[in-house]
Amino acid sequence: MTDNQNLLAEQRRALILDEVRRRGGVRVNELTRRLNVSDMTIRRDLDALARQGMLAKVHGGAVPVVEASTHEPGFEAKSVLEPSAKDEIARAAAALVAPGTAIALSGGTTTYALARQLLDVPDLTVVTNSVRVADVFHEAQPAGGGSEVRRGAPTVVLTGGVRTPSDALVGAVADRAIRSLHFDLLFLGVHGISVEAGLSTPNLAEAETNRCLMRSARRVVVVADHTKWGTVGLSSFADLGEVDTWVTDRGLGEGTRGEVTEHLPGLVVAGEEPA
Repeated sequence: MTDNQNLLAEQRRALILDEVRRRGGVRVNELTRRLNVSDMTIRRDLDALARQGMLAKVHGGAVPVVEASTHEPGFEAKSVLEPSAKDEIARAAAALVAPGTAIALSGGTTTYALARQLLDVPDLTVVTNSVRVADVFHEAQPAGGGSEVRRGAPTVVLTGGVRTPSDALVGAVADRAIRSLHFDLLFLGVHGISVEAGLSTPNLAEAETNRCLMRSARRVVVVADHTKWGTVGLSSFADLGEVDTWVTDRGLGEGTRGEVTEHLPGLVVAGEEPA
């Protein structure tokens, strides 16, 4: 952790969460020393994270929340988790996209970060069931409400469907739209990834929509930070062998990487040269 007192609140809280999860709990006085901020600032951070359900406060500190397999955090709550890792993953994943291709982006905060990296890739067709992802491309268009579209701007197809807490559109309407389409590359955000459960989500309807996305894609790329490894949601929707590549961050330990590559064809660690 860092002792930079100028960290933004969201960055500081992400660091606190990482420390709580890594160590199984932290004390307030430890955090004040490591982050070089006041006791009151740390307590406000812990209060905010506890309200979001991201940790549990105890006397003198905080411990991780043991989440039920049906717990689905909202988009804003997930946005504060591993922001630097998500940006690194997004840059590495964007390098896999060629101009003029048809791609799909599922819902999620990492796919949202990826969408921002794709704004300058020309002539893309983007299929998404994420309201947030669609907004990234919409807001990049020229202001003024005219009919003129930026040259090379992507064509964006937003599925309909029922909105989840993480702002993904799922259900029968979304599934029907996706089944009629075919794309070169799918970038898939996940709630959890493990050897036993494969890819999983706490939302049953989202599980089926993700299956539809995978069936319509020639190549499947999971974009997920290292904290997703070992997490299991209520519903599994794919085995690891159905994924072509997992793009993750340098927080994934060496031992875990060996286990991953035994079950998954491709592993890209953002910020590192390929082996």
